[in-house]
Amino acid sequence: QVQLVESGGGLVQAGGSLRLSCAAAGSIFSINAMGWYRQAPGKQRELVATITSNGGRINYADSVKGRFSISRDNAKNTVYLQMNSLKPEDTAVYYCNAEIVSILFSRPGNCWGQGTQVTVSS
Repeated sequence: QVQLVESGGGLVQAGGSLRLSCAAAGSIFSINAMGWYRQAPGKQRELVATITSNGGRINYADSVKGRFSISRDNAKNTVYLQMNSLKPEDTAVYYCNAEIVSILFSRPGNCWGQGTQVTVSS
């Protein structure tokens, strides 16, 4: 069993900050890239940020660049998303994603968390 569990979402005022965490647990040999995606009501899920296994390459959506920061702690199998200067348009369910190498999978598997709600009021 492999699970990704997000936490840290909530309701904040525009201009505020939140820090999301996603911890992977289970039969994990290693984790390749990790990332955050979000889905607003009535919209497609979109990429927010990704980070490679050693943190050497990071990508952000243009809409969050300069405001959000992704990081990871491999000792804890955890990825973070620091969100600053939040805007109402950031309101969405945020999902953690990870490519996980496990004895349970014949090849690296793409795993998703259950999502955490982020609501930014104007």
